[in-house]
Amino acid sequence: MRDLRKFTESIGENVLENVGRAVGRAQEHTPLPVDLLESEDAYLAVFDAPGAVGSDVQVRLEDRRVEVRIDRFRDPREHFEMRFPGRGLTLDGHVTLPVEASVDGDAASATLQENGTLHVHVPKREGGTAVDVEAEHEAGDGETDETVGSEQAAHDDGRTDGE
Repeated sequence: MRDLRKFTESIGENVLENVGRAVGRAQEHTPLPVDLLESEDAYLAVFDAPGAVGSDVQVRLEDRRVEVRIDRFRDPREHFEMRFPGRGLTLDGHVTLPVEASVDGDAASATLQENGTLHVHVPKREGGTAVDVEAEHEAGDGETDETVGSEQAAHDDGRTDGE
């Protein structure tokens, strides 16, 4: 009878462990929930970051896309044994800023809040950045470079005529 009880407990533990792992994997494949807010001078992306500490979090700003990756670690708890490992360890999320967004990526910042959210603050930039482009051409006066300004500036800040 004792062997049957151990066998039954063993099956129950294996089922719980496998269900927990499946729940954790599902969580890892689900994007982090995010809110995107806008003020006159900035965008604020608020991501859920449950159980994360600062060293777990990576934030990137690529073009108009804010990308977040959280690699959480489970610290062993003294006097406790893991029975149900249900929380995902690697979590990802992203949000794309509006098409018309012109932002100052160098001034962006991220703050992990005590309530388990990550605030990514991305300041707006007025009018984008104009970039002078030198174009080579065959000129009769011996000059080979000309500067193209305003037409290229609209393209360089991510806009095209169709946007």
